[in-house]
This record gives sequence, C-alpha cells and structure tokens, in this order.
Amino acid sequence: MPQALTPARPTAAGKMELSWELFGELCRAVAVRVARDYRPDLVIGIATAGVIPAATVAAMLDADFQAMKISRRDGGAVRSEPRVLSATPVQCRGRRVLIVDEITTSGDTLRLALAAVREVRPAEVRTATSFVRPRGYRPDYYALETDQLIVFPWDRQVVERGELVTPPIYATPAPR
Repeated sequence: MPQALTPARPTAAGKMELSWELFGELCRAVAVRVARDYRPDLVIGIATAGVIPAATVAAMLDADFQAMKISRRDGGAVRSEPRVLSATPVQCRGRRVLIVDEITTSGDTLRLALAAVREVRPAEVRTATSFVRPRGYRPDYYALETDQLIVFPWDRQVVERGELVTPPIYATPAPR
C-alpha cells in the first residue's frame, strides 16, 4: 500500500518549490519505502524528468539503472495521450524492476511503462514516483501527495538563448 510523507510547506499559494536538499530527501523516502518490501535489480527512469529521481533511487538501492522515453511531447507537438518513444530496456528480462517517474496524475505514463516492461518478461515490476495527485493514479511507492504546482530544482531555471531564465509557468507574478 502506498505511503506518503507529511506534505512540505509551499513557498507561494498553489506552488511548491523544491530545493536540491528536499528533492534528495524525497528520493530517500521513496528508496526506504521500496527497500522495506522490495529489492529491485533494475530501476527504469521515465525520460526526461523521471530519470533524475530514478537514478538517485537506483544509487540508493544499489540497483542498475536504465531509462526509457515516454512522453506526450514529440518534437514540438504535444499530444493528449503519452507514447512510448524508445525501446524497453532488454535488461528487464527475468529481473525485479522498479519504474520511477517524478510525478503521476492520470497514471497514463506509468501504465504504458508497465505494459512495455511486462512485454520483456521481468520477474516482477513495481512503480514509484516522487509525487502523486489527490484522487489520481497510485503507484506502489511515492513520497508526497499534493495538488500544488511542483517546481523541481532542475526546472527552476533553464537556458534560453545562452541565458538562465525562469520558465513562464513558474514565474511568480509581481506584487501589486
């Protein structure tokens, strides 16, 4: 049964900004929960954002790491449904696998990942995310449940025309 930490305090109404330290603690919480009743041989990170927590969790669990790309974005297009955009790692065959993503809402991405991994015939496969949405899909393991906009440390600023800028979705409106 999924378990969660006490929610972190938001920095602004409706938005939770994660520091690298808090991100590390969330990964630690996921790794500890997984280790209590499951020992994955291989952790698969869902590219792009899921590979960061997945690689961290894999290191904490001393498990192998692979990535697979599943996204609603394909080039410049954004689709209503995610698609598998890379091959499923063949290293899944006969092994205990943990699929990790950064967040889940509908569960569409995790369901696609589960189906793709099961086709390779792992010994067992489970799922984990850093965040889940209330009333959303529940992976086997997660750290926090929230409906706030999550600003991950790697998304806080991005390079645009050679400069670090805050993406518009995360920009805080100017005080009035």
